[in-house]
Amino acid sequence: MKQISLYSDGSSLGNPGPGGWGTILEYKGQEKEFSGGNPMTTNNQMELLGVIQGLKALKEPCSVHIISDSTYVVKGINEWLTGWVKNGWKTAAKKPVKNCELWKEYLEVSKQHTIEATWVKGHAGHEHNERCDILARTEAEKLR
Repeated sequence: MKQISLYSDGSSLGNPGPGGWGTILEYKGQEKEFSGGNPMTTNNQMELLGVIQGLKALKEPCSVHIISDSTYVVKGINEWLTGWVKNGWKTAAKKPVKNCELWKEYLEVSKQHTIEATWVKGHAGHEHNERCDILARTEAEKLR
């Protein structure tokens, strides 16, 4: 199974407002960049959409290491998602899960892969995270 690193970041100017996401897929030293935007969105939506779009770009089942500065995405994947599904898309506080449709899409596009998610501190000089941040902000700026 191919070992893929998926770096991703999201941005929203205004939160909500114009937003963008940036993703880098890395395999054996080769990298591909992806980015996109939405004229009215939130930071969390763009953070999650970047991961979704990166996973959609994979053509076969892979072992994917997701690296993100989004606590929301990393904890969602590693800690919260199983409970949300089990509780009918309700949080521990019995409230509807925010961005439920995106999380359902994540489940669909991730099911063929083995996923590991790791949090990195944003704006701390992590090369790929900084590049994803630039991609995301550039897309958001285009929509301003």
